[in-house]
Amino acid sequence: MTELKLPSIDYAALAPTLIMLGAALVGVLVEAFVPRRLRHVVQLSVALLAVLAALTMVVLNADDRLITIGGAIAVDGPALFLQGAILVLAAMALLLIGERTVERGGAFVAQAAVTAESADDRRQAEGANGLTEVYPLTTFAIGGMLIFVAANDLLTMFIALEVFSLPLYLLCALARRRRLLSQEAALKYFMLGAYASAFFLFGVALVYGFTAGIPDRPAGVDFATVHAAVTDSPASPVLLFAGMALLAIGLLFKAAAAPFHVWTPDVYQGAPTPVTGFMAACTKVAAFGALLRVFHVAFEGARWDFTPVLGVVAVLTMLVGAVLAVTQTDIKRLLAYSSIANAGYLLVGVLAPNSEGVSGTMFYLVAYGFSVLAAFAVVTLVRDADGEATHLSRWAGLGRRSPFYAALFTFILLAFAGIPLTSGFTSKFAVFGPALDGGQAWLVIAGVLTSMVLAFPYLRVVVMMWLSEPGESTPTVTVPGGLTSAALMIGVIATLVLGVAPAPLLDLATGAAEFVR
Repeated sequence: MTELKLPSIDYAALAPTLIMLGAALVGVLVEAFVPRRLRHVVQLSVALLAVLAALTMVVLNADDRLITIGGAIAVDGPALFLQGAILVLAAMALLLIGERTVERGGAFVAQAAVTAESADDRRQAEGANGLTEVYPLTTFAIGGMLIFVAANDLLTMFIALEVFSLPLYLLCALARRRRLLSQEAALKYFMLGAYASAFFLFGVALVYGFTAGIPDRPAGVDFATVHAAVTDSPASPVLLFAGMALLAIGLLFKAAAAPFHVWTPDVYQGAPTPVTGFMAACTKVAAFGALLRVFHVAFEGARWDFTPVLGVVAVLTMLVGAVLAVTQTDIKRLLAYSSIANAGYLLVGVLAPNSEGVSGTMFYLVAYGFSVLAAFAVVTLVRDADGEATHLSRWAGLGRRSPFYAALFTFILLAFAGIPLTSGFTSKFAVFGPALDGGQAWLVIAGVLTSMVLAFPYLRVVVMMWLSEPGESTPTVTVPGGLTSAALMIGVIATLVLGVAPAPLLDLATGAAEFVR
């Protein structure tokens, strides 16, 4: 009888993930046992302390380069850098989620089961305290993202994908106002996300079949086996290419790349704005972390085959995001198409055939995350009696009525446009430079041209805010509470610092750009 040998587990290397998932379970218990009036403070404190503890463990693990749990998790430079990025951006998002002074009761519905547009719904919208279940849902999502960027086999990656996707589907449906729009957004995201997950899982099955023919090696979906199969497997390459394509569909859906982007504008518009910011920053980091690991570790040997196809996807994504952003009349939809275009720029970094492409992509993810969270923090403040005023015509004359916040938003939009001395300029430089060195000039040309198109909608908003007269319908900017102020200032300062002095973060990203294989 053969002895069953259990895989060795390095608990210290897994500590950030274990802390976040443990905090999510504590949050569930808080919902059951803590009085309702105390839950908000307790839940927010538990979530923020967990994020800080997990970030501390990421810093302590900074020199680790290992594969643990029987090959399921890789703790290496990119994993640790991206886990740190997710945790820092998640802390900012939690500050926005926890805000209760901008809108009485917070951005979330008090009772999700109340029928939308009913008398009870209108009553709860007027100031009942919002759901506190959003905190354990958010911490579960963060835990799933931490596994997603460190997964070293496709099945672990799929489980992590579900762990962070399912809470996001729920969070999108919990807006306090415009409930039907919020529920529609959640249903669209859930339905399309389920299809994308199915594509991913079918891709895993095909890749497993492709690895079955390697001499002297059992079939498997860990990245070392897949990497060996790409060069040595006698199986039909049709299995490999079909599996790679289906996996890419699942990952590109999460990254909001065209033509898998159609959920993005509706979901960004309908979801509660703090959740939109959380998705725009943290989900993007998780999705591109997984894309980098899959295509730079597992399918490295098939680079000549996948680069032209993903290059076309990148160009299409930049074009769709830039051109459709010009036509938008809602600020959240505009930021959604901006997010799609930025996914295209990030793909340019992913396809650069060198480690500088990896470090540039990681730098871009952090810089963009800070800027986009600051942008959505401003969006939460521009309000009227019916809640957030997101229609662009309502922002006319905002610079006259509230020059300080209009100036902050102008600075963030200029960063999105890639103006020098902002993080948007340095991050585009960080992904376009390695692509140019790697012979991908066509992608860089497409990126520069679409950046010029994309500058137009940003500048149109700037002109509208500063050069139009405020009308009767121009909303006021609510004085932010301490949590929103902190998130907004962190985002704006980071956008400025990463534009003026990007070297420390670039050096950190460069030092963390080597994968454990």
